Amino acid sequence: MGLLDNLFDSSSSSSRRSLTRTEAFAGILLSASACDGHIADEELTSLFTTISRMKLFENYTEQKWTSMMDHLLKILKREGVDHLAQRCCDALPDELRESAFANACDIVLADGVVEDEEKEFLETLQKVLEIDGDTALTIVEVMIIKNKG
Repeated sequence: MGLLDNLFDSSSSSSRRSLTRTEAFAGILLSASACDGHIADEELTSLFTTISRMKLFENYTEQKWTSMMDHLLKILKREGVDHLAQRCCDALPDELRESAFANACDIVLADGVVEDEEKEFLETLQKVLEIDGDTALTIVEVMIIKNKG
């Protein structure tokens, strides 16, 4: 171990602390936005719009929101989309799983293009969140209808 490893090792930093349910939910949406290697403006707008309407985030001040997103973006940058999504899924309570999946689908569809990486992300997310295939298919179909036009 080198002299500076303790300073720059992400496993010893605050990024290793357990995620809260709000961080987990927002992190899944952030992962959905970034799963194709870039975050489109439409995806980012959809993420902010979704979160601003949810009771889960109603007590979030601008400062608290910024702090949470900074934390999630650090994890995303250091560990990648798949790791962020997995950590978020692990921390997400059962009652928020279908909602997180539906909103992730909405974000993926926000820019009107579903790339192969995004399809793979949604398939993996569905499995990790343990959402049965019929329910996942229904959610995706509704989100496609919602985002037409």
